[in-house]
Amino acid sequence: MPRKWIQHLRQPYAPYAVAVTFFIAILSLLLLRYSTFFATYDQGIFNQVYWNSLHGRFFESSLSSGLSVAVRLDGDVPSVFYHRLGQHFTPALVVWLPIYALAPSPVTLIFLQALLLTAGGIVLYFLARHWLEPRLAWWITTSYYGAGAVIGPALGNFHDAVQLPLFLFGAVLSLEKRRWWLFWALIFLTLMIREDTGIVVFGLGVYWLLSRRFPWVGLAVCALSFLYVVLVTNVAMPLFSDDLSRRFLPGYFGQVVGDDIEAASTLDILKGILTNPLQLLTILGRRPLRILLYILGHWLPLGFVPAMSWPAWVMVMFPLGQRILQNSNIALLLNVRYAINLVPAIFYGAILWWRQHQDRLNQRWQSFWRWCIGVSVALIILANPNQTFSWILPDSVQPWVWVPLQQRWQHRSAIQALIKQIPNDATVAATNQLVPPLSSRRGIVRFPQYQLRLDNRQIAAVDYIITDLWYWRRFNIPLKNAWDIRQLHERITSGEYGIIELQDEIVLLKKGETTPPSLQTQWQALYQKLLALWQP
Repeated sequence: MPRKWIQHLRQPYAPYAVAVTFFIAILSLLLLRYSTFFATYDQGIFNQVYWNSLHGRFFESSLSSGLSVAVRLDGDVPSVFYHRLGQHFTPALVVWLPIYALAPSPVTLIFLQALLLTAGGIVLYFLARHWLEPRLAWWITTSYYGAGAVIGPALGNFHDAVQLPLFLFGAVLSLEKRRWWLFWALIFLTLMIREDTGIVVFGLGVYWLLSRRFPWVGLAVCALSFLYVVLVTNVAMPLFSDDLSRRFLPGYFGQVVGDDIEAASTLDILKGILTNPLQLLTILGRRPLRILLYILGHWLPLGFVPAMSWPAWVMVMFPLGQRILQNSNIALLLNVRYAINLVPAIFYGAILWWRQHQDRLNQRWQSFWRWCIGVSVALIILANPNQTFSWILPDSVQPWVWVPLQQRWQHRSAIQALIKQIPNDATVAATNQLVPPLSSRRGIVRFPQYQLRLDNRQIAAVDYIITDLWYWRRFNIPLKNAWDIRQLHERITSGEYGIIELQDEIVLLKKGETTPPSLQTQWQALYQKLLALWQP
């Protein structure tokens, strides 16, 4: 790197320049992803939660209800008054409700997501500057903005974990500066991000206790986080629904307490871990290569420094253990939102290591570090998180699946034309990519679900159904994973719904309408073409 450029980076405003670059890049990519209708279900869930909360119905969501055990296991239909707090306890989201109120839209959540993750990096810079020289603090901050565990989740749907770096880095900085009121406020906010962020906080408390830097604070943080997780998961969340005990815990951690168990609590999981160490070791060792690659991916943007930092090991072992124990194909992926849970511990641990070794930052180390950050960014781009770079990179090579941006943009116009025909107060069933732009309403479900339990407790079919078959066909999604277009055909042939628009393989149905003969002919041709495409 030229000497002039190095000197430029050492200027006081350099960290903010990197932060602005990160913010603009993430925001632009997220807006492109959303505007071409590649944002998916979770974006719609969080937008509907905010929209309902803005109207006084806090944390209610018919989209979340569609994922509940009442619907999936008990055969009920989604309800508009379902409280999402039974699935995930996320009261910290209310902090940002005033911002959402300024412009109630999924786009506001996109802006908020980019802003929160960017702000987390700026607070990290201040934390690093508390101990380190400006140049080294800049390297730490640049590593954060180049980390796959930050970029990958940043390019997905809005999620609660985007608050974690800001709150937790702020809490650590407040502790170091002895701003006790702010420290405890941010610790409480961190706990309220989600029911399992107490595990992340617990790891920091263990470090403060073992290092004897803040032993009483560490002890209090450990006690508080443990009690919070236990009380929230065993007392508060069951007040809203039994989703945690019947769906999430048995599904993710059933191997700890027995795969045949139908319901479990966090105390059952903890008991299984403590009373069966051999089984625990077996679970921890079942994916050694994948675990190693996951850890290396977290270390990479920091030049593998966290591997030499015992505080990083202490703080990260609790959230990392949760990820390893979780029975999920996405638990150990850097581009999934859960990866952010490890970021505060790893970066805090790296700062603590550099505090004792600042003299090692020579030219050779900087060259290696620069290479690591570059590789980290390149790898996460090649991973194509959440199809963000699908307009550049193919989604599949065999078979070849790639849709140029021009085609996506043309299809976007067709979608917008059909969405405009749906009234804002109508109930809707939509396919995955069409859920987010339609989620600012009381009643919406993901097709093939098409019935809702309304506020009067009566079950009714939705007013409109809109499906994007173009997406299914272009991306070669198997019929069994495409929510089965036969359900759509059945709604049409039964006369319950009529086609009012069919454009670019997007089908808009309205309840009680009669399908015109010309649209019926178009539909039959499209239906037969799709069936032929997906024949086994």
